[in-house]
Amino acid sequence: MKMKDIPKVYRPEEYEEAWALRWIQEKSFSSKPDDRPPFTIVIPPPNVTGVLHMGHALNNVIQDTIIRYKRMTGFNAKWIPGTDHGGIATQNVVEKMLMEENKTRHDLGREKFLERMWSWKEESGGSIIGQLQRIGCGCDWDSLRFTMDETCSSAVMEAFIRLFNKGLIYRGKYMINWCPRCGTALSDIEVEHEEQNGKLWYIKYPLVDNPEEYLVVATTRPETMLGDTAVAVNPDDERYKSYIGKDLILPLTGRKIKVIQDSFVDPTFGTGAVKVTPAHDPNDFDMGTRHSLEIISVINEKGLMIGPSGDFTGLDRYQARKEIVKSLETEGFLEKIEDYEHSVGQCYRCDTVIEPLLSEQWFLKMRPLADKALSALSEGKTKFIPSSWEKPYRNWLENIHDWCLSRQIWWGHRIPVFYCDSKDCPPLASCEIPESCPSCGGKNFRQDEDLLDTWFSSALWPFSTLGWPSESEELNYYYPTDVLVTGHEILYLWVARMVMMGLELMGEVPFKYVDIHGIIRDDHGDKMSKSKGNVIDPLDIIEKYGTDALRFALTRSAIPGRDIQLSDDDFVGARNFSNKLWNASRLILANLEIEELRELKIEELELSDRWILQEADKYAQKISQAYDEFNSAQAARLAYEFTWNLFCDWYLELAKLRLHGNRPGGEQTQQVALKVLVRILGLLHPIMPFITSQLWEHISSLIKLPGESPIEYNPFKESFSKLSMEKDSENMNLIIGTVSAIRNIRGESAIQPSLALSVRIGADGTDAEVIKDNASYIKLLAKLDVLEVSPELSREASETLAVFGNASIFVKLPEETIKQEIGRMQKRIEELTGQLAHVEKQLSNKAFVSKAPKEIVDRTREKSSALSEEINKLKINMEELKKT
Repeated sequence: MKMKDIPKVYRPEEYEEAWALRWIQEKSFSSKPDDRPPFTIVIPPPNVTGVLHMGHALNNVIQDTIIRYKRMTGFNAKWIPGTDHGGIATQNVVEKMLMEENKTRHDLGREKFLERMWSWKEESGGSIIGQLQRIGCGCDWDSLRFTMDETCSSAVMEAFIRLFNKGLIYRGKYMINWCPRCGTALSDIEVEHEEQNGKLWYIKYPLVDNPEEYLVVATTRPETMLGDTAVAVNPDDERYKSYIGKDLILPLTGRKIKVIQDSFVDPTFGTGAVKVTPAHDPNDFDMGTRHSLEIISVINEKGLMIGPSGDFTGLDRYQARKEIVKSLETEGFLEKIEDYEHSVGQCYRCDTVIEPLLSEQWFLKMRPLADKALSALSEGKTKFIPSSWEKPYRNWLENIHDWCLSRQIWWGHRIPVFYCDSKDCPPLASCEIPESCPSCGGKNFRQDEDLLDTWFSSALWPFSTLGWPSESEELNYYYPTDVLVTGHEILYLWVARMVMMGLELMGEVPFKYVDIHGIIRDDHGDKMSKSKGNVIDPLDIIEKYGTDALRFALTRSAIPGRDIQLSDDDFVGARNFSNKLWNASRLILANLEIEELRELKIEELELSDRWILQEADKYAQKISQAYDEFNSAQAARLAYEFTWNLFCDWYLELAKLRLHGNRPGGEQTQQVALKVLVRILGLLHPIMPFITSQLWEHISSLIKLPGESPIEYNPFKESFSKLSMEKDSENMNLIIGTVSAIRNIRGESAIQPSLALSVRIGADGTDAEVIKDNASYIKLLAKLDVLEVSPELSREASETLAVFGNASIFVKLPEETIKQEIGRMQKRIEELTGQLAHVEKQLSNKAFVSKAPKEIVDRTREKSSALSEEINKLKINMEELKKT
């Protein structure tokens, strides 16, 4: 059906869902190995629990702009989608549902609980995928992966076994971070630290040989004192040298502990004497190891006091704190309490305060892996955008700790380690139950109860999604991937681990570039959170303004290296841009009489035609460069600038007189306008795929276009260079500058838009010719009834002056506006005088003149001269106006 008269109003809700469905049904983004160069992205897999939030939208829109651009420019672009099983987070969701039924996972048992988990995953796990499809993500949906599907699970088992057999995975009893709420160990980078207002309790520890004398120890955790096995002081602290080696009485227990010396102790903290609890503090554990101290656990995995806690046994750790402080005070051991701000570690999933506990866990040796990642960084194999992220990444790798892999949960990948019934046999790593024990020949085995950290499977994502460990055509063709787009909050949790695993298991970095975007904040710069009530729901924005408005606002705001401040105004502006593009297309199509796009000849074209074609080439080149540098924000800004400012505001306004076919130059103007519009649709398509596809379809019903859709067209390769001349840009800028100067005077002097003006322009040579040749356009755009051009003109009393380049523009002011113009000039003189005073003050400062860089001083002097000159001109003009 011919659609010359497209609807007056763009209603995105009428088109967007249909396009999203069509792209999926037509497999528009399917990718298989072929002769083209590959370009691969793996999606940062959202948790299967997830719903689309603004951070997801930002991250995936950026990826989509990249993948569409690469596809348009000849690459075999593959974007691999998928979801993460989410480990603790997902298990917490289902456990909360069980709590409403007054049940726990232990009531169900592992097998039944996992059935419930899979059932819930199947019911609600696809919502985030549907939402990603709704915002137009051009993923290869046939390659959809899940971290617990058969392919990825096979990779997890193989990776663990290889690392285990290489001696990189080991089991040991160490201090770990324990979440009493989630009931599992956490790695160091899964602990979020927050400054909190707490207390510092000062406790008296009496000497055994003289109970009247005591050392005072300051602590933020009095509940752990029941597990103290020493008090430590710095060996260089003169206050305590005489106490080293003496015995103290541990308050409330009567147990004897020694005073030891250790250089780790900070003499400025509290009193300079610190309690040592090896079972409940990582630093104390290290100190205890150095001094062979006894390890006494007084808090268990549920956060309850145990065993040696005496009367406090069974109390929650915080209740025990209150009771212990009360007892210390009653028995005279509490000297004082001070307010104290300190950093508190919390579980990144549930915000529960972490309990450091001694526990036997599985660990991965990270030093050998980190060294490979550091070498890859130094050799430029992995590059960060922006490059400022390289330093913290390097620093983390240089100071890396071993990774605690085991988790005490049920949802995820069970550790593939089996134990023979004989306690003396070493454990075996295997995908299946071993047939027999290689050490003793035994046939009975039990599997380790623990699961792997969720991030272990995520670390394999760039190659597990491509079928590793199987050697496949896809793996060889698409790996390594090209760019990872992510937020900085998972730089260590995920990005660094992927690099290390890729190098260890594949021998190559998993991606060449890491594009790190900022986080989204509200218009006041605050981080969005439900508690603050400042969260913007992307689905609400889609419903209100359309998906392209959401995509454009996000892309335009995502300047590399900066956080993104968003408000409703950003989406309104993006919606208005969609409307501008729609209306410009309607204007062109409404006047369209040509039946095909043909080759143009330069002699057929007017200045404005040649200029817009030349600018289209320039902007296409700049936008292409921005995309190549993974700077989608710059691409969006340039596309907006060209479309709205140059094409719509200037070219189409000039072309309106000629668009009709029965007017001189009409056919050529239609050709130029349509060629440029089609190119704009291509330039904007990666960012705004819905409206560009819809307009492309409208135009295609009338005229054959270069491709069935914008994704099949390369606007960056096309060139109009043969259709423009060297001076076209300069000459057109003269017209634009002249019209703008007249419009500025009209606005500043508050002259009615409907009132036609009389203007004289002092210009000679080429400038005069250009202005005369295009006088009709200048008169139309600036709304003039008289336009005189002459080489030598002087200002008349009733005129105000503007200057553009070498042209002097004299605008005759209507009588009623002369007073307003005098007032405007006076106000401007006052503003400039204030600026001049500030500049002169700088220049009169000897320290500034002598110490500031010479170029800054010179620039300041130039500014002073320019301000003085402008003030003098305004004064002369104002005096002339007063004479009228």
